[in-house]
Parts: sequence; C-alpha cells; structure tokens
Amino acid sequence: MTNATVHLEGQLHAPALGAVATGAVHAKGQQHPIKLYLVVWGWLFVLSTCSYLVDYFGLHGYLRWSLILLFMILKAGLIVAVFMHMAWERLALAYAILVPPVAVLVFVAIMMLESEYTHLLRVLFFATPS
Repeated sequence: MTNATVHLEGQLHAPALGAVATGAVHAKGQQHPIKLYLVVWGWLFVLSTCSYLVDYFGLHGYLRWSLILLFMILKAGLIVAVFMHMAWERLALAYAILVPPVAVLVFVAIMMLESEYTHLLRVLFFATPS
C-alpha cells in the first residue's frame, strides 16, 4: 500500500511540475524575431514614400484624399498589429479595442447623412421666395 501511495502522489504532482515549468516560460515573455519588426519597418517606409509621392505627383480631389487616407490606415494597422502586439492578443481584447472606433465612424457617417438632409430642408423651407 505504501508503494501505491507513493506512485499516486507522483502522478498527482507531475502535472503541477509541468504547470510550473510552463509558467516560467510565460513569465519570461513572448519573443518575436527581429526580422518581423524589420519587415514591418520596411513596409512603413514604403507606405510613407507612397503617401509622399501622392503630393509629389500633384494628385488632386478625391483620388488624393482617398490615397492619403488609405496609406494612413494601412500604416496605423501595421503599427497597432505588430508594435502594439494586437495581432497576438485574444479576440475579445482585439474587439474591445477595435469595435469602438468603428462604431464612432458609423455614427459619424450617419450624422453626415443627417446633416445633408437637414441642410436640404433648410434650403427648401427657409429660402426667400423669388
């Protein structure tokens, strides 16, 4: 019976030792290869150059602003995903950080549509008759 007790105690403590070893690895932190950061830095440089070239070539109107906003959003996405480590976070945390700005953009779009409607009504009803 003593051998059985020792054997059972060994089985009970084996997972605990594995958990301690795993905890030691996680306490050290997750390490990413330097190549990842250099590649992202290179893409940020390319996107910044493209943003500069939009002004250099003298693009105007909606094309200019669309390209500038596109490059800005791509750069911000890379920075948030890699340098702020959002690409490796849990989905719930990513949603908690990303959903509120998207909701704000939706509300701004709704307000823009409403402002156009309000402006149209004011022009129709408050214009001086000719």
